[in-house]
Amino acid sequence: MEGLGFRLRAEASLTMLTSDVIKSSAIEGSLLDAEQVRSSIARRLGLDFGGNAKASRDVEGVVEMMLDAAQKYAEPLTSERLFGWHASLFPTGRSGMRRITVGAWRPADIGAMQVVSGPMGRERVHFEAPTADRLEREVSAFLGWFEAANGIDPVLKAAIAHFWFVTIHPFEEGNGRISRAIADMALARAEGTIERFYSMSTQIEAEKKQYYLNLEQSQKGGVDITSWLEWFLGCLGRAIAGAEAGLASVLGKAKIWERINNQSQVNERQRKVINRLLDGFEGKLSTSKYAKLANCSGDTALRDIKILLDQGILIQDEGGGRNTSYRLVEPEDQPMSSSHD
Repeated sequence: MEGLGFRLRAEASLTMLTSDVIKSSAIEGSLLDAEQVRSSIARRLGLDFGGNAKASRDVEGVVEMMLDAAQKYAEPLTSERLFGWHASLFPTGRSGMRRITVGAWRPADIGAMQVVSGPMGRERVHFEAPTADRLEREVSAFLGWFEAANGIDPVLKAAIAHFWFVTIHPFEEGNGRISRAIADMALARAEGTIERFYSMSTQIEAEKKQYYLNLEQSQKGGVDITSWLEWFLGCLGRAIAGAEAGLASVLGKAKIWERINNQSQVNERQRKVINRLLDGFEGKLSTSKYAKLANCSGDTALRDIKILLDQGILIQDEGGGRNTSYRLVEPEDQPMSSSHD
């Protein structure tokens, strides 16, 4: 990724952050609008190419929490910060139709916090979290450990932190998403950078059944969580290995720009239009559309297009006259070279 320019690196990071937010919510069965998430993240990061979809309060809240964890990873994790994250996740004070306690630990009057499956009357209790009267000291012990320089490998610390927090289960709702945000925060500390080119939550969502199975087995297995750590590290490895597929379009753009920059010189108007074409421009590029995109006259647009045609960056579609249109040259448009013995 270091070989990419700022814009492509920012786009790559935006792509992965968007996926992280969407998939972390999807694990809990909450489906977010991808355009809203991307637009919200881009606006908060000061990027001008993430779209302009208006985000709902729910989307804004999830994005706010995830970015606070990833971008401000060096700041201490405190109870107040966790309360802020929780309030961001539930801006209306409700989970679905049900009113919940927001920005505070779960109250005693809601009863035991259990993970249950099966039909009514034949429920199976997978796990029961600590009682409400224990939460203050349990969370205090966790936060003290998380912030301490205790010599634990920082990647292992991310795995332990995820497991420990979700096992305490201190909130009525949202514990899984906050646990994954804490793990992302710990991974950012391990890497020492706000840039993230892979998505752990995307990989967890792809392995959701195994994720919950490993959590359950380790929560029931005493204090030995080796199997959970092994699964977490394997999942992290698969997330990093799969990053190239998730960034295929960004890497494809990088290759195209590398070819353009090696062969030609383009002005700012041309660069802007090429980027729009690479971002999935709808319809066909005409001279009038070029002029609108580049904010220039029709004559200037025509001259720019002719230069791009001569340089082999654009190619004219079949047809002509008033319907003349252009597109970027693809590898299959390149003439085949012949060789002789």
